[in-house]
Amino acid sequence: MGLEWCLYPLAGILAGLLAGMLGVGGGLVLVPILVFLLPHQGVDEASVMPVALATSLASIFLTGISSAYAHHKRGAVLWPTSFWLAPGLLLGAALGGILAVQLSASTLKFGVAIFCVLVAMQMLASWPKPKPASEGVLARGPLYSLAGTVIGFISSIVGIGGGSLTVPLLVTRGIAPVRAVATSSACGVVIALSGAITYASLTPGTVLPAGSIGFINVPVALLIAVASMLSAPLGARWAHRLPAARLKQIFAGFLLLVAVLLFQNAN
Repeated sequence: MGLEWCLYPLAGILAGLLAGMLGVGGGLVLVPILVFLLPHQGVDEASVMPVALATSLASIFLTGISSAYAHHKRGAVLWPTSFWLAPGLLLGAALGGILAVQLSASTLKFGVAIFCVLVAMQMLASWPKPKPASEGVLARGPLYSLAGTVIGFISSIVGIGGGSLTVPLLVTRGIAPVRAVATSSACGVVIALSGAITYASLTPGTVLPAGSIGFINVPVALLIAVASMLSAPLGARWAHRLPAARLKQIFAGFLLLVAVLLFQNAN
């Protein structure tokens, strides 16, 4: 058993901690780590990005159920909003997965790197500025289904649960941040489910490691998911003890470092 099998759970722990502390899914952490580890299992350059995206989404689906249920028990999920977003999320994530496997590894790496830079800038600038939160606000209507299509599409291409897109959308509509994060966690399950099914149903052009279903490396996804589920509650506790602004600065710096590494690796 190679060293990477020890590193996958560590990646899951890191992803879970960040998800618990910041309400942002671990996909932006997992995908770059998978890109660097999967070749050691024999995944070739042409397949490494789709496998990383697919495996990240599969693990997010498993951990997202736990997170969404925890938020639901606290009554924080705005289910009417989730239901309006869900059709678009399902469609967008499926379309994103279909497109992603057609793109070159370099194109996907550039795409993920650029997205990391944009999210880092968003965190550092605290943009967009939220509207004053109101408990009575509900985001609903067909425009949210359209927005869900865009969110699902982008999320599937970069292998994330969409929290970095869904949360800003909802807080700008006047939804309290805690409810936006909770609702985003439920939406992330929908994105991950649709994206993972799409990637699993597509046929890779090369032979992938044992335990793969389509582009998903099932053993790796399970290792990451279990570790994330164990560490996310700890991250949530830390979120109440550590300054949110400093946490965002640290995570933004990490994303910028990841972007640099991906840019270098794509060349």
